[in-house]
Amino acid sequence: MKKLVLTCVVTLAMASAAFAAGNARNNVGCGLGTMLWENKADSSILFQSFQATTNGTSGSQTFGLSSGTSECSQPKNFVQNEQLINFVQTNMDNLAKDIAIGKGETLDTFAELLGVVPAEQQAFNNKLQANFDKIFTSENVVMAEVIDNTVAVALN
Repeated sequence: MKKLVLTCVVTLAMASAAFAAGNARNNVGCGLGTMLWENKADSSILFQSFQATTNGTSGSQTFGLSSGTSECSQPKNFVQNEQLINFVQTNMDNLAKDIAIGKGETLDTFAELLGVVPAEQQAFNNKLQANFDKIFTSENVVMAEVIDNTVAVALN
């Protein structure tokens, strides 16, 4: 029993160093725990520990980051990546045709989702067209490979 109490005291002492500065949201992030103990945790190591534990064990922080709930902000790149994945998955055949000819509406949208600035789009299209075989490596190529291959080609 003494070991358990000593372990708790040492853990709280270590946690106090980690949680000493700033307010609770900065220390533990968003999620259910942060929402439940929001007004009590700014000056309490114990409540910040409750927040962090609840955020981690309930999965609300991870879900909140990916969905924008639980007072979490969804990262902009996550939304763009999800749109890119859905777009390529839905438009693989048209994208292959547009890359093969070096232009087209599907290729324009693909470039936009990848963040290509309009002034560089023609060079981007030409580069993809010249490296078609490096992007679409086989008839069985999958969406993730097309995206990865495109990024590899674009960065070279």
